[in-house]
Amino acid sequence: MHPQLELLLEMQDLRSQKQALKEQADEREVESDVFEVEIEEALEELDRKLEELEDRLDPSVQSTYRRVSRSMDRAVVPVLNGVCYGCFIAVPRSWASEAAENEEVRTCENCGRFLYYVD
Repeated sequence: MHPQLELLLEMQDLRSQKQALKEQADEREVESDVFEVEIEEALEELDRKLEELEDRLDPSVQSTYRRVSRSMDRAVVPVLNGVCYGCFIAVPRSWASEAAENEEVRTCENCGRFLYYVD
């Protein structure tokens, strides 16, 4: 898998964790008390890690990521059976054979999300 695509997937996972942490803040009070973890500190650490990973992206990938992630929850989506699972539009068939190992960073021509292919 392309290293930039791996970074993007890791960033998406961290963003999901951050969102879940924010949404379940009330439920997390018990965890905070028991495990002595401060929710705000955890959110700050996630932000720091996201910034660090974003800085490792190539400039063109970084600018696309910033644009897409501002307007969409998921900036990286799978392609299953030739369909982008961000907008559910078919991607060009020629990409499927070229992208078998996800060696290129590709974006959906329709929604702009980054794509990774699933067997």
